[in-house]
Amino acid sequence: MKKIVNVATPAVCAVALVLSVVAFNKTNAATTPAPVVAAAPAGQPVDLTFAAEKALPCVVYIKNTQNSKVQTVEYSDPFEDFFSDPFGGFFGRGQGNGGRRQRQVQTPKRVAAGSGVIISTDGYIVTNNHVVDGADELMVTLNDNKEYSARIIGADATTDLALIKIDGKNLPAIVIANSDDVKVGEWVLAVGNPLGLNNTVTAGIVSAKARSMGQGVSSMIQTDAAINQGNSGGALVNTNGALIGINAMIYSQTGSNIGYGFAIPTTIMNKVVDDIKKYGTVQRAMIGIQGSDVNAYVDQEKEKGNEVDLGTMEGIYIAKVIDDGAAADAGLKEGDVITHIDGQKVSKFGELQNIIAQKRPGDKITINYLRNKKKQSATLTLKNEKGNTKVVKDADLDILGGQFKPISDSQKEQLNIGYGLQVLKVSGGKLKDAGVPQGFIIQRVNDQTVKTIEDLQKIVKDASKSKPVLWIEGVYPTGKKGYFTVPLEEE
Repeated sequence: MKKIVNVATPAVCAVALVLSVVAFNKTNAATTPAPVVAAAPAGQPVDLTFAAEKALPCVVYIKNTQNSKVQTVEYSDPFEDFFSDPFGGFFGRGQGNGGRRQRQVQTPKRVAAGSGVIISTDGYIVTNNHVVDGADELMVTLNDNKEYSARIIGADATTDLALIKIDGKNLPAIVIANSDDVKVGEWVLAVGNPLGLNNTVTAGIVSAKARSMGQGVSSMIQTDAAINQGNSGGALVNTNGALIGINAMIYSQTGSNIGYGFAIPTTIMNKVVDDIKKYGTVQRAMIGIQGSDVNAYVDQEKEKGNEVDLGTMEGIYIAKVIDDGAAADAGLKEGDVITHIDGQKVSKFGELQNIIAQKRPGDKITINYLRNKKKQSATLTLKNEKGNTKVVKDADLDILGGQFKPISDSQKEQLNIGYGLQVLKVSGGKLKDAGVPQGFIIQRVNDQTVKTIEDLQKIVKDASKSKPVLWIEGVYPTGKKGYFTVPLEEE
């Protein structure tokens, strides 16, 4: 289990932990409107059976397998130089390096599990980045026990979200609700596979919104629905069974549920998924400030014996403006207090993070702020981490528009080749544009050997970052050699 952030005082000693059995989880989504569920009679508990029936088929079990590997490790024996050589390494033995040596070790095979959510009928699944991180193999089991091999389309460590895909059709896709419409106190269900107990539903309420956890996503939905290891990547749904968040971490003294869990809102999830599909990587917009909630800043100053009057006790106090950032370009200064973004009130930093997380570099936002208690406004053009507004692209295998499989032993013998990846289907995309036919066997791309789908996917991603073109070498089913040039950039 991966430690996310320490958010408690020393007296409480609580930590926020990701929710997976050794680090994995899932989630899903769709956009069909959800039917309205009638409220329970006054004095009666809310009926959550409809929500469970809708959500359970959409939540999957994800198994992450990391194969055994040989690794070189460095170890230290402080006495080695003295006892292996009576002259302490003066004559070469021990090398006088303080006993530091290297050896190869075989790591054990590791299997971890988590949850995921089907967001489209053709097999796209959302989960946590920490659920799929480091996987050599990903297996997805549906609610009806059907199993599929999955591949990673894209992942983002900052938001702890990942998009994976299985080759399925007519799959049960979850309805996606707007997490901005969620209200504190409303009933929710957490759906996932905690502690090896598959297809588990727990109930609670939304305890808070825009909760900052110190790292990564700083605008989490807080719930008291029981969440444990294995829930990572699972669904947090409303009483209509519509997705409002992806379960990601817990706040606990023990590593198990004792009160509160946290989910990534669907407003952020939708943006991440859209970016991964469109660009292959998340387009992260930066406002270019450092700061805190106004009330937190005022409390800190009071502890120092300083009296502060900013004209409000709600908003974002700007402690620092980053040079050449969006805020600096718009004239914002240290000491300003942001009160609204695009007309939306922001009372705490988590709300600001939620708004900015839905934007891309180049987007414009209007900010209302106070300077010396006087109202001001400014229009900002958001930038990326490099300080410009360019879109960063990272192509995925889907851009090729093909389906592939490793060649069989009989094909190897028939064609007298040792490896290759056969094109099973060309359904548009870059392969069709370049004239690569169905049945062609890919052996090398950009001078790199291609034996598996994972090999090809890595080459495509790497190429999109440097030289956006693929030079494909291979053979036709007849044994004739073939060569193709496949540009990855749009015309």
